Amino acid sequence: MSKYLIILLIVSLILSTAIIKNSTKRIDDEIFVVKENIRVLTKDFENVKLEHDYLSSAEKLLEFQNLYFDNELIKKNIQEIKTLNMSLEKIEISQFNFINEW
Repeated sequence: MSKYLIILLIVSLILSTAIIKNSTKRIDDEIFVVKENIRVLTKDFENVKLEHDYLSSAEKLLEFQNLYFDNELIKKNIQEIKTLNMSLEKIEISQFNFINEW
């Protein structure tokens, strides 16, 4: 009887090892796919960030202004900026407020 018990124990250990090995392999494959996706997204993010930094720098904006708009753009005092709220019945013009300004 103890012989059968030992054989059953060995077989169950072999089966559980196989199951664990297969699940570990599947998890490793999923981790690899996620890491590859992260790598691609990181590369895209770096490209977009570089483009944003390049295009939004003050020097580039002034260069684009001179290149494309000539003298069409003028400086405006920030206090002169208004907001326009339109509804079905009326149009309301109010002073522009910054987000952190109360």
